[in-house]
Amino acid sequence: MSNPDHTRRTFVSVTGAAGLAALAGCLGGDEPAEDAMTDGMTDDGMTDDDDMATEEEMMESEAADPASAPRPTIDRFSEDAGTLMVRTEENGLPGPGEAIDFDQAPFVTRGLGPGGEPVEYYNFDVQTTAPAPIYVLFHEGEDTPVEGQLNVVGVVPGDDGYNDFWQVHRVTVPEDYTANTITSAAAVMDGDYDVEATDMLVNCPIVPEGSTATKRAGDGDTGLVQGWYDGQVVHYFTFVEASLTVTDGSVPLSPIFVSFNANPGQDGGGPASGFMTEMGSSQTHNVVATLPGDDGYSPLWQVAVYDNADFDAVMDLESASEANILNNDAATVNCPIVSTGMTS
Repeated sequence: MSNPDHTRRTFVSVTGAAGLAALAGCLGGDEPAEDAMTDGMTDDGMTDDDDMATEEEMMESEAADPASAPRPTIDRFSEDAGTLMVRTEENGLPGPGEAIDFDQAPFVTRGLGPGGEPVEYYNFDVQTTAPAPIYVLFHEGEDTPVEGQLNVVGVVPGDDGYNDFWQVHRVTVPEDYTANTITSAAAVMDGDYDVEATDMLVNCPIVPEGSTATKRAGDGDTGLVQGWYDGQVVHYFTFVEASLTVTDGSVPLSPIFVSFNANPGQDGGGPASGFMTEMGSSQTHNVVATLPGDDGYSPLWQVAVYDNADFDAVMDLESASEANILNNDAATVNCPIVSTGMTS
Protein backbone atom coordinates (compact mmCIF):
# COMPACT_ATOMS: atom_id res chain seq x y z
CA MET A 1 0.00 0.00 0.00
CA SER A 2 1.14 3.55 -0.66
CA ASN A 3 1.58 6.17 2.03
CA PRO A 4 -0.34 9.47 2.08
CA ASP A 5 2.75 11.62 1.49
CA HIS A 6 3.97 10.04 -1.72
CA THR A 7 1.41 11.78 -3.91
CA ARG A 8 2.88 15.23 -3.29
CA ARG A 9 6.02 14.47 -5.31
CA THR A 10 7.21 16.14 -8.45
CA PHE A 11 9.65 14.24 -10.59
CA VAL A 12 11.72 16.52 -12.80
CA SER A 13 15.09 17.78 -11.61
CA VAL A 14 17.19 20.33 -13.47
CA THR A 15 20.93 20.73 -13.12
CA GLY A 16 23.32 23.25 -14.60
CA ALA A 17 22.74 26.37 -16.66
CA ALA A 18 21.89 24.32 -19.74
CA GLY A 19 18.47 23.46 -18.30
CA LEU A 20 16.70 20.10 -17.97
CA ALA A 21 19.10 17.26 -17.40
CA ALA A 22 17.65 14.21 -15.65
CA LEU A 23 14.62 12.54 -14.19
CA ALA A 24 15.08 12.37 -10.44
CA GLY A 25 11.84 11.57 -8.59
CA CYS A 26 12.28 14.60 -6.33
CA LEU A 27 10.00 15.13 -3.36
CA GLY A 28 7.89 18.25 -3.37
CA GLY A 29 6.79 20.08 -0.25
CA ASP A 30 5.03 18.13 2.46
CA GLU A 31 2.10 20.54 2.37
CA PRO A 32 0.48 22.51 -0.46
CA ALA A 33 1.18 26.22 -0.70
CA GLU A 34 -0.38 28.04 2.26
CA ASP A 35 -0.72 31.52 0.73
CA ALA A 36 -3.68 31.87 -1.58
CA MET A 37 -2.75 35.41 -2.63
CA THR A 38 0.50 37.11 -3.59
CA ASP A 39 1.17 39.88 -1.06
CA GLY A 40 1.53 43.41 -2.39
CA MET A 41 -0.11 42.74 -5.76
CA THR A 42 -2.02 45.64 -7.32
CA ASP A 43 -4.03 46.14 -10.46
CA ASP A 44 -1.26 48.18 -12.08
CA GLY A 45 -0.70 47.09 -15.65
CA MET A 46 -4.03 45.24 -15.96
CA THR A 47 -5.72 45.45 -19.34
CA ASP A 48 -9.41 46.10 -19.92
CA ASP A 49 -9.85 42.81 -21.76
CA ASP A 50 -11.64 40.62 -19.22
CA ASP A 51 -11.51 37.65 -21.58
CA MET A 52 -7.73 37.43 -21.46
CA ALA A 53 -6.07 35.69 -18.49
CA THR A 54 -3.02 37.95 -17.94
CA GLU A 55 -0.12 37.09 -15.68
CA GLU A 56 -1.35 39.62 -13.11
CA GLU A 57 -4.79 38.00 -12.98
CA MET A 58 -3.20 34.58 -12.67
CA MET A 59 -1.01 35.74 -9.82
CA GLU A 60 -3.99 37.16 -7.93
CA SER A 61 -6.10 34.03 -8.19
CA GLU A 62 -6.10 31.55 -5.33
CA ALA A 63 -3.63 28.72 -5.22
CA ALA A 64 -5.41 25.36 -5.21
CA ASP A 65 -4.99 22.74 -2.50
CA PRO A 66 -4.29 19.32 -4.08
CA ALA A 67 -5.63 17.58 -0.96
CA SER A 68 -9.14 18.99 -1.45
CA ALA A 69 -9.21 19.31 -5.25
CA PRO A 70 -11.63 17.13 -7.22
CA ARG A 71 -10.48 13.93 -8.92
CA PRO A 72 -11.55 12.90 -12.43
CA THR A 73 -12.75 9.36 -13.07
CA ILE A 74 -9.88 7.55 -14.79
CA ASP A 75 -10.76 4.57 -16.98
CA ARG A 76 -7.92 2.89 -18.84
CA PHE A 77 -10.17 0.07 -20.09
CA SER A 78 -12.94 1.96 -21.88
CA GLU A 79 -13.33 1.59 -25.63
CA ASP A 80 -11.89 5.08 -26.02
CA ALA A 81 -8.83 4.40 -23.86
CA GLY A 82 -7.97 0.73 -24.40
CA THR A 83 -6.81 -1.25 -27.41
CA LEU A 84 -5.73 -4.70 -26.23
CA MET A 85 -7.28 -4.21 -22.80
CA VAL A 86 -10.92 -3.18 -23.20
CA ARG A 87 -13.35 -4.12 -20.44
CA THR A 88 -16.01 -6.73 -21.16
CA GLU A 89 -18.33 -8.78 -18.97
CA GLU A 90 -16.08 -11.76 -19.60
CA ASN A 91 -12.64 -10.33 -18.78
CA GLY A 92 -13.62 -8.51 -15.58
CA LEU A 93 -11.14 -5.64 -15.99
CA PRO A 94 -11.53 -2.95 -13.30
CA GLY A 95 -14.32 -0.44 -13.74
CA PRO A 96 -14.09 3.34 -14.19
CA GLY A 97 -12.21 4.92 -11.30
CA GLU A 98 -11.54 1.55 -9.67
CA ALA A 99 -8.00 1.08 -8.35
CA ILE A 100 -5.89 -1.32 -10.42
CA ASP A 101 -3.44 -3.88 -9.01
CA PHE A 102 -0.86 -4.08 -11.79
CA ASP A 103 1.07 -6.79 -9.95
CA GLN A 104 -1.31 -9.49 -11.16
CA ALA A 105 -2.29 -10.94 -14.54
CA PRO A 106 -2.90 -9.71 -17.16
CA PHE A 107 -0.89 -6.62 -16.24
CA VAL A 108 2.51 -8.24 -15.62
CA THR A 109 4.31 -10.72 -17.90
CA ARG A 110 7.38 -12.93 -17.60
CA GLY A 111 9.44 -12.97 -20.77
CA LEU A 112 13.05 -13.46 -21.90
CA GLY A 113 15.90 -11.03 -22.43
CA PRO A 114 18.17 -10.97 -25.48
CA GLY A 115 20.49 -13.55 -23.89
CA GLY A 116 17.65 -15.78 -22.69
CA GLU A 117 17.62 -14.39 -19.15
CA PRO A 118 14.17 -14.14 -17.49
CA VAL A 119 12.64 -10.66 -17.45
CA GLU A 120 9.42 -9.23 -16.07
CA TYR A 121 7.50 -6.29 -17.46
CA TYR A 122 4.22 -4.46 -16.98
CA ASN A 123 1.55 -4.24 -19.68
CA PHE A 124 0.15 -0.73 -20.12
CA ASP A 125 -1.45 -1.42 -23.49
CA VAL A 126 -0.89 0.16 -26.87
CA GLN A 127 0.58 3.67 -26.98
CA THR A 128 1.53 5.71 -30.02
CA THR A 129 4.92 7.20 -30.76
CA ALA A 130 3.53 10.75 -30.46
CA PRO A 131 4.21 11.97 -26.89
CA ALA A 132 1.81 14.23 -25.03
CA PRO A 133 3.08 17.43 -23.34
CA ILE A 134 3.60 17.65 -19.59
CA TYR A 135 4.24 21.11 -18.14
CA VAL A 136 6.84 21.62 -15.39
CA LEU A 137 6.92 25.07 -13.78
CA PHE A 138 10.09 27.02 -12.88
CA HIS A 139 10.44 30.40 -11.24
CA GLU A 140 12.25 32.88 -13.45
CA GLY A 141 16.00 32.47 -13.03
CA GLU A 142 15.70 29.12 -11.22
CA ASP A 143 16.94 25.70 -12.33
CA THR A 144 14.70 23.58 -10.09
CA PRO A 145 10.90 23.26 -10.36
CA VAL A 146 8.63 25.43 -8.24
CA GLU A 147 8.50 23.78 -4.82
CA GLY A 148 5.13 22.18 -4.12
CA GLN A 149 3.79 22.76 -7.64
CA LEU A 150 2.24 19.71 -9.28
CA ASN A 151 3.09 19.09 -12.91
CA VAL A 152 0.30 19.85 -15.39
CA VAL A 153 -1.15 17.71 -18.19
CA GLY A 154 -3.89 18.39 -20.69
CA VAL A 155 -5.18 14.88 -21.43
CA VAL A 156 -6.13 11.71 -19.56
CA PRO A 157 -6.77 8.14 -20.80
CA GLY A 158 -9.61 8.18 -23.32
CA ASP A 159 -8.88 11.73 -24.51
CA ASP A 160 -7.60 12.33 -28.03
CA GLY A 161 -3.85 12.74 -27.86
CA TYR A 162 -3.34 10.95 -24.55
CA ASN A 163 -0.11 8.99 -24.18
CA ASP A 164 1.65 7.39 -21.21
CA PHE A 165 4.81 8.97 -22.65
CA TRP A 166 5.15 12.69 -21.99
CA GLN A 167 7.46 15.25 -23.51
CA VAL A 168 8.59 17.64 -20.77
CA HIS A 169 7.79 21.31 -21.41
CA ARG A 170 9.51 23.85 -19.19
CA VAL A 171 7.24 26.75 -18.17
CA THR A 172 8.87 29.89 -16.73
CA VAL A 173 6.67 31.78 -14.24
CA PRO A 174 7.35 35.06 -12.38
CA GLU A 175 9.50 35.06 -9.25
CA ASP A 176 6.47 35.73 -7.04
CA TYR A 177 4.32 32.98 -8.53
CA THR A 178 2.56 30.87 -5.85
CA ALA A 179 2.66 27.09 -6.27
CA ASN A 180 -0.51 25.46 -7.60
CA THR A 181 -2.06 28.67 -8.87
CA ILE A 182 -1.80 27.10 -12.34
CA THR A 183 -3.83 23.88 -12.44
CA SER A 184 -4.58 23.31 -16.13
CA ALA A 185 -2.90 23.24 -19.51
CA ALA A 186 -5.28 26.00 -20.63
CA ALA A 187 -3.93 28.28 -17.88
CA VAL A 188 -0.39 27.60 -19.10
CA MET A 189 -1.31 28.46 -22.67
CA ASP A 190 -3.41 31.52 -21.77
CA GLY A 191 -0.92 32.97 -19.30
CA ASP A 192 1.62 34.31 -21.81
CA TYR A 193 4.41 32.32 -20.15
CA ASP A 194 7.63 31.21 -21.80
CA VAL A 195 7.08 27.52 -22.66
CA GLU A 196 10.05 25.50 -23.90
CA ALA A 197 9.66 21.99 -25.31
CA THR A 198 12.64 19.93 -24.12
CA ASP A 199 13.84 16.62 -25.57
CA MET A 200 13.16 14.81 -22.27
CA LEU A 201 10.59 12.00 -22.27
CA VAL A 202 9.02 10.44 -19.18
CA ASN A 203 6.95 7.27 -18.91
CA CYS A 204 4.13 8.14 -16.50
CA PRO A 205 0.87 6.19 -16.99
CA ILE A 206 -2.14 7.97 -15.47
CA VAL A 207 -4.15 5.52 -13.37
CA PRO A 208 -7.05 5.60 -10.88
CA GLU A 209 -6.19 6.79 -7.39
CA GLY A 210 -5.14 3.90 -5.16
CA SER A 211 -3.65 1.82 -7.98
CA THR A 212 -0.49 -0.15 -7.24
CA ALA A 213 2.50 -1.33 -9.25
CA THR A 214 5.21 -2.28 -6.78
CA LYS A 215 7.87 -3.59 -9.16
CA ARG A 216 10.68 -1.42 -10.55
CA ALA A 217 14.07 -2.00 -12.09
CA GLY A 218 16.76 -0.60 -9.81
CA ASP A 219 15.71 1.90 -7.18
CA GLY A 220 12.72 3.43 -8.96
CA ASP A 221 10.00 4.86 -6.72
CA THR A 222 6.85 2.73 -6.78
CA GLY A 223 4.38 5.25 -5.35
CA LEU A 224 1.86 7.41 -7.13
CA VAL A 225 2.59 11.03 -8.06
CA GLN A 226 -0.03 13.76 -8.27
CA GLY A 227 -0.50 16.12 -11.19
CA TRP A 228 -3.02 18.71 -12.37
CA TYR A 229 -5.53 18.13 -15.15
CA ASP A 230 -8.15 20.80 -15.84
CA GLY A 231 -8.25 21.87 -12.18
CA GLN A 232 -8.45 18.27 -10.98
CA VAL A 233 -5.80 16.05 -9.42
CA VAL A 234 -4.69 12.97 -11.34
CA HIS A 235 -2.35 10.21 -10.22
CA TYR A 236 0.41 8.55 -12.20
CA PHE A 237 3.27 6.10 -11.89
CA THR A 238 6.83 6.94 -12.91
CA PHE A 239 9.16 4.46 -14.61
CA VAL A 240 12.76 5.62 -14.70
CA GLU A 241 14.65 2.43 -15.56
CA ALA A 242 16.23 4.36 -18.44
CA SER A 243 16.56 7.96 -19.57
CA LEU A 244 14.45 8.66 -22.65
CA THR A 245 14.68 11.46 -25.19
CA VAL A 246 12.51 12.47 -28.11
CA THR A 247 13.81 11.09 -31.40
CA ASP A 248 12.66 13.05 -34.45
CA GLY A 249 9.63 14.16 -32.46
CA SER A 250 8.69 10.62 -31.47
CA VAL A 251 9.03 8.12 -28.64
CA PRO A 252 11.86 5.70 -29.55
CA LEU A 253 11.03 2.04 -30.13
CA SER A 254 12.74 -1.26 -29.35
CA PRO A 255 11.71 -4.67 -30.76
CA ILE A 256 9.90 -7.43 -28.86
CA PHE A 257 9.00 -10.85 -30.29
CA VAL A 258 5.83 -12.51 -28.97
CA SER A 259 3.66 -15.57 -29.59
CA PHE A 260 0.05 -16.30 -28.73
CA ASN A 261 -1.86 -19.46 -27.83
CA ALA A 262 -3.61 -19.12 -31.18
CA ASN A 263 -1.91 -17.39 -34.07
CA PRO A 264 -3.48 -14.19 -35.43
CA GLY A 265 -5.94 -15.02 -38.19
CA GLN A 266 -7.22 -18.12 -36.43
CA ASP A 267 -10.56 -18.11 -34.63
CA GLY A 268 -10.02 -16.29 -31.34
CA GLY A 269 -6.38 -15.87 -32.22
CA GLY A 270 -3.89 -13.15 -31.40
CA PRO A 271 -4.03 -11.16 -28.14
CA ALA A 272 -7.50 -12.47 -27.28
CA SER A 273 -6.05 -15.97 -26.88
CA GLY A 274 -3.33 -14.88 -24.47
CA PHE A 275 0.43 -15.30 -24.65
CA MET A 276 1.71 -18.85 -25.05
CA THR A 277 3.49 -20.06 -21.91
CA GLU A 278 5.53 -23.03 -20.79
CA MET A 279 3.47 -25.93 -19.45
CA GLY A 280 2.32 -25.27 -15.90
CA SER A 281 4.09 -21.91 -15.78
CA SER A 282 3.53 -18.23 -16.46
CA GLN A 283 6.82 -18.06 -18.38
CA THR A 284 6.34 -16.85 -21.93
CA HIS A 285 8.91 -16.93 -24.70
CA ASN A 286 8.32 -13.27 -25.49
CA VAL A 287 11.81 -11.93 -26.17
CA VAL A 288 12.87 -8.29 -25.76
CA ALA A 289 15.76 -7.02 -27.85
CA THR A 290 17.17 -4.66 -25.20
CA LEU A 291 17.35 -4.28 -21.44
CA PRO A 292 17.54 -1.16 -19.24
CA GLY A 293 21.09 0.14 -19.55
CA ASP A 294 21.49 -1.11 -23.13
CA ASP A 295 21.88 1.32 -25.98
CA GLY A 296 18.54 1.61 -27.74
CA TYR A 297 16.42 0.42 -24.81
CA SER A 298 12.89 1.79 -24.78
CA PRO A 299 9.81 0.63 -22.84
CA LEU A 300 7.74 1.35 -25.95
CA TRP A 301 8.06 -1.92 -27.82
CA GLN A 302 7.47 -2.56 -31.50
CA VAL A 303 5.72 -5.93 -31.46
CA ALA A 304 6.69 -8.68 -33.88
CA VAL A 305 4.46 -11.77 -33.69
CA TYR A 306 6.08 -15.13 -34.43
CA ASP A 307 4.41 -18.43 -35.26
CA ASN A 308 3.59 -20.32 -32.07
CA ALA A 309 4.85 -23.48 -33.79
CA ASP A 310 8.31 -22.03 -33.10
CA PHE A 311 7.62 -21.45 -29.38
CA ASP A 312 9.90 -24.20 -28.06
CA ALA A 313 12.77 -23.12 -30.32
CA VAL A 314 12.63 -19.46 -29.28
CA MET A 315 14.81 -18.97 -26.22
CA ASP A 316 16.71 -15.73 -26.89
CA LEU A 317 16.98 -12.87 -29.36
CA GLU A 318 18.94 -14.87 -31.93
CA SER A 319 16.39 -17.69 -32.05
CA ALA A 320 13.48 -15.24 -32.01
CA SER A 321 14.95 -13.45 -35.03
CA GLU A 322 15.13 -16.79 -36.85
CA ALA A 323 11.48 -17.73 -36.12
CA ASN A 324 8.70 -17.45 -38.67
CA ILE A 325 7.51 -13.86 -38.22
CA LEU A 326 3.80 -13.48 -38.94
CA ASN A 327 3.61 -9.72 -38.37
CA ASN A 328 6.67 -7.54 -37.91
CA ASP A 329 4.78 -4.43 -36.79
CA ALA A 330 1.67 -5.58 -34.94
CA ALA A 331 1.53 -2.72 -32.40
CA THR A 332 3.58 -0.44 -30.17
CA VAL A 333 3.03 -1.22 -26.49
CA ASN A 334 4.18 0.37 -23.24
CA CYS A 335 5.84 -2.44 -21.29
CA PRO A 336 8.55 -1.14 -18.94
CA ILE A 337 10.93 -3.87 -17.76
CA VAL A 338 10.86 -4.06 -13.97
CA SER A 339 13.15 -7.00 -13.18
CA THR A 340 15.67 -9.32 -14.83
CA GLY A 341 17.25 -12.66 -13.96
CA MET A 342 14.45 -13.86 -11.65
CA THR A 343 14.81 -17.47 -10.48
CA SER A 344 11.24 -18.10 -9.35
